[in-house]
Amino acid sequence: MKSYEIRVRPTRGFKRDVSREVAAVFVDGYEKDLAFLSTNREKLVEAFQKMICPDVFYFATLEGEIVGILACSNNQNRALTIDKTILRNSFGYVKGSMAYYFMKDEFNKKLSYLDDTGYIECVATAVKARGKGISTALMSYVLENEDYHRYILEVVDTNKVAYRLYKKLGFTEFKRKKETFSKMKGFKHRIYMELCVS
Repeated sequence: MKSYEIRVRPTRGFKRDVSREVAAVFVDGYEKDLAFLSTNREKLVEAFQKMICPDVFYFATLEGEIVGILACSNNQNRALTIDKTILRNSFGYVKGSMAYYFMKDEFNKKLSYLDDTGYIECVATAVKARGKGISTALMSYVLENEDYHRYILEVVDTNKVAYRLYKKLGFTEFKRKKETFSKMKGFKHRIYMELCVS
């Protein structure tokens, strides 16, 4: 099996602003979910770049190019701050308001977990780099370098590849939550998984 030279780094304190590249990978990774907003990739990247919280993001490079992202959020910071004004200015009043309505609870809600818990979200890999171990490298780096004793993540029931990866890394399922508007969103349950480290 071919091995790739993947480097993982935190965005906080990095010598240059990588929010645009991070937003581009986010848009690639969540293209299907964001399609209702716009099919204009540039417009999506521009909007989400302004809502990213660099303190909790990690990025992976392959041959010097950013191709993967992961956020390890906590009870102080989430990966994104969904901003109604940015969304309305970028996608129009109606679409922007709808996007805000659907995304605000997902990202703007403060996590109720204890200080010792890291919440993994926004894991994404650029299309051209998939299947090369990017997500595994990001997850491994965070688990080795963060100081949390418990890690929680959620994965939708249709994302079998991610579910298998998390199980392989030692995560176990502890809750399933039925999704509202499941037909529209294309999945039935959110699966919550956890990993406790000593």
